[in-house]
Amino acid sequence: MALYRLISWLALPILALRALWAARDPAARAIWAERFGLGAPVPVGGGRVIWLHGASNGELTSARPLILALLEAQPAVRLVVTANSASGRAMAAGWGLPRVAVRAAPLDLGPALGRFFDRWRPAALITLESEIWPLRFALARQRGVPVLMVGARLSERALVRWRKMPRLWQAVSGTITWLSAQDDGSRERFVALGLGSGVAGPVVNLKPLAAGRAVEAPEAGPDRARTLLAASTHEGEEEAVLDALAPLIAEGRLRLILAPRHPTRGDEVAAALARRGLPVARRSLGAAFTGQPVYLADTLGEMPIWYRAAGLSFVGGSLANRGGHTPFEPAAHGSAILHGPHVANFRDAYGALAAAGGALPVADGTALSAAVAALLADPSAQDRMAQAAEAALFGQSDPDALAPILAAIAREAHL
Repeated sequence: MALYRLISWLALPILALRALWAARDPAARAIWAERFGLGAPVPVGGGRVIWLHGASNGELTSARPLILALLEAQPAVRLVVTANSASGRAMAAGWGLPRVAVRAAPLDLGPALGRFFDRWRPAALITLESEIWPLRFALARQRGVPVLMVGARLSERALVRWRKMPRLWQAVSGTITWLSAQDDGSRERFVALGLGSGVAGPVVNLKPLAAGRAVEAPEAGPDRARTLLAASTHEGEEEAVLDALAPLIAEGRLRLILAPRHPTRGDEVAAALARRGLPVARRSLGAAFTGQPVYLADTLGEMPIWYRAAGLSFVGGSLANRGGHTPFEPAAHGSAILHGPHVANFRDAYGALAAAGGALPVADGTALSAAVAALLADPSAQDRMAQAAEAALFGQSDPDALAPILAAIAREAHL
């Protein structure tokens, strides 16, 4: 922990420079103030405060049913919801939920965290998925604030990393009072790291509860059946996807929406398109989505728009060895799913899809090209895959799945 504290302090000058650079923009200035534990005062109102934190849009979207259920079950409770990203913060603020304040997450630095805890005095900290912040957890323990991990996810790669830092993990794990993993594999890996007996609660996956509810209807018509979304792609993946699909685009058979995982790589991806002679319209430059052959969706927080527009979705992070990204969003929007071989992050979900015929694995770009060509020729096959995916991932959603989480929050926070 001492080494982690030192590294955090060494990063402070860089963070301070970023904050000063952002200070030219009032919105960015307000977010950075919150990241340093400053910002607007606590809203007037009684009741105990629960701090719920998620990295960005995906994590907070998955937690929305839990937030609503908690507000209903505990009428006196208030929530402060934090996000690492500006888009996640904006999305949660846009919900306009009563008794919920939304802030940028404080940096994992003692002074910033101290100010945040002093302002909000939370009765419990709920952290989502893989958001593990050692100093935040340690300060929570020092102040008697229980730490609950919900929808907790631990990949094989993360397991290897934590095993290389046994002292830091021991310090972190000792602060976790209750944990609900999102899949059996993650629960087993947390236990393998030595998570205390009685701390690991039941497996509850929040994503089906969130993604399977109140999804806007997809766009109708033939354009959707010939549109593919390459979602959350990583470096190296765009090139493979473009090489595979360029002939279909050139022939006018396919329309491509390309949404890189990190929109800051927009210029890099646009250059890859230019090298292949593919004209591109860019969302970040204000181009409207009007059926262009290639549309670069290099913005944050708009993925539902692209899933609704695409009858086919290639889920990124799966050709590049990044463990794959969520299949729940394309399934919820009725988009037929294709993916590469690397899906360890959502192994159980992709296993269910494979058993149901709800997704199509491709080993490389050549296989991707062949699979897309076949699905373009048979739109009914797209529909069958989408229906199978919905049934596999959402068909057996348990409406009472949140009950053990709500009970744990009430118990640990003494509500």
